[in-house]
Amino acid sequence: MRITILGSAAGGGFPQWNCNCRNCAGQRAGTVRAKARTQSSLFIQPDAGADGLLLNASPDILQQIKATPALQPGRSLRDSAIAAVLLIDGQIDHATGLFMLRERTSPLPLWCTDPVAQDLSEGNPVLRVLTHYCGVDRHRIQPDGSAFEIPGLAPLVFRAIALSSKAAPYSPHRDAPEPGDNIGLLVTDPRSGRTLFYAPGLGEIDAQVFDAMHQADAVLVDGTFWTDDEMQRLGLSRKTARDIGHLAQSGPGGMVEWLDKLPPSTRRLLIHINNTNPILDEDSAERAELDRAGITVCEDGMTLDL
Repeated sequence: MRITILGSAAGGGFPQWNCNCRNCAGQRAGTVRAKARTQSSLFIQPDAGADGLLLNASPDILQQIKATPALQPGRSLRDSAIAAVLLIDGQIDHATGLFMLRERTSPLPLWCTDPVAQDLSEGNPVLRVLTHYCGVDRHRIQPDGSAFEIPGLAPLVFRAIALSSKAAPYSPHRDAPEPGDNIGLLVTDPRSGRTLFYAPGLGEIDAQVFDAMHQADAVLVDGTFWTDDEMQRLGLSRKTARDIGHLAQSGPGGMVEWLDKLPPSTRRLLIHINNTNPILDEDSAERAELDRAGITVCEDGMTLDL
């Protein structure tokens, strides 16, 4: 299977439109060596050139389609290689792009959990709005690790597990988490036996999550913050990374430490990187630490073949 990283930044993208932190200001001025990034999303195809699955519909989806010809193959007057959309959660940076797909000529095949469907029907009623346009053909995901398939994407097999993270701020269960608010996704190609684990919003790694990571040949996991108090130290928030559902990379029990426990052959990649994270600076000490650990910082347009 081929995995294309359409967007690799957290909400707001990089540089963020209203942010003048060292990273954002430096990227604009050219004084920090850092690549611009759109908000996180993947495109997974059973084979290069085939129709595929859009994993999260970012607010930047139109820019991402323009930058990725595989998503717009132009085989007919109205065309798209997006066979279906699967949402990891109901956050704005992962679901707002659904509005941009409203010109479809048939109902949009959408895969998500019940809590996410509720969030996008009540708190942020994207799904209700789309009924006035293309409509939505919604399919339920059970976040219990059971295998399922998505029409048009054979032979890929999918499994979802519930994660400890946070529902969107407009969710009716923001402060009363439910299984399925946020999921990690395992995608296996039975022809090669190779598996991807994707979890851009990951607040805690328990035994089930680590087992899923251990099964995978490549892991794309939460790269939002370098330190737990990153936003606090910059005066941008009173909340820690954990408060908003993200496990920081550095320090005891951080993402770097967990990734170091995986088999040497596992590809380790960080995605959903916040604009404040020093790893965006390719000359930073934090980026050098990741390089030494064999951890890749995702960039828009990067591809993986498993």
